Amino acid sequence: MNNQPQFTQKEKKLIKSLNTPAKIQDFLNKLPFNFEKDGHDTIKSPLRTLREKNAHCFEGALLGAYILSQHGHTPLLLHLKTTSDDMDHVIAPFKINGLWGALSKTNHAVLRYRDPVYKNIRELVMSYFHEYFLYNGKKTLRQYSKPLDMRVFKKGWEVSVEDLWIVDEALDRAKNFDIAPKNIIAKLRKADILERKVGQVEEYPKG
Repeated sequence: MNNQPQFTQKEKKLIKSLNTPAKIQDFLNKLPFNFEKDGHDTIKSPLRTLREKNAHCFEGALLGAYILSQHGHTPLLLHLKTTSDDMDHVIAPFKINGLWGALSKTNHAVLRYRDPVYKNIRELVMSYFHEYFLYNGKKTLRQYSKPLDMRVFKKGWEVSVEDLWIVDEALDRAKNFDIAPKNIIAKLRKADILERKVGQVEEYPKG
C-alpha cells in the first residue's frame, strides 16, 4: 500500500481528541449514513470515511476500531450474522477493566452503542438479540463471529484509497458461533407492535 495518502494534522488532532469510546460513538452518530446511493457497494478506509463524511455500519466499525487503536485498544471487528431476509451488522468491540462494550454505527433506533458492562463476547452479542428483528417482528440474529484483530493486516489499511474487501473476506472466514439451537430458534416470539414501531425510527432519512 505504497504512495497512500496520509492523515492531515487536523485529522490527527480530531482522532486524538476522541479519547474515549463514548466520544468516538458520539462522533460516529454525527456522520450521515452512507446509503451507497449510486449502487456502488463500499467498504471505505477510516481516512476515506473521515474525508467523505458518511459511513454505513461496516465503515463506522472500521473507523471506530482504528480510533480505538490510537488510544491503546486492540482494533477489533465483530460480525453479527442474520437470516437471509435481513441485513448483517458489524460492530467494533472494546474491553475496559475486563468488561466488553461496542461501538456501532446504525441508522436505526436499535443495534447501537454498548457500554462496557459485559463479561464476555457472547454476553455482548446477546445484548443485540432481542433488538434484531424485521418489520414483521421476526427475530433474525443467528450467529456471531470470533472478533477479527485488524492488526493481522499490513499497515496501510487505515488510509487505503481502495475498498477494503479483504477485511470483509476475513470476517467471512472467521469462526462463527450459533446464537441458540434450532429447536429454540423455531419457537421464538416475534417482537411486539410497539417494538416494531420503535425499530422503524431512523436517524438519517434515505431521501
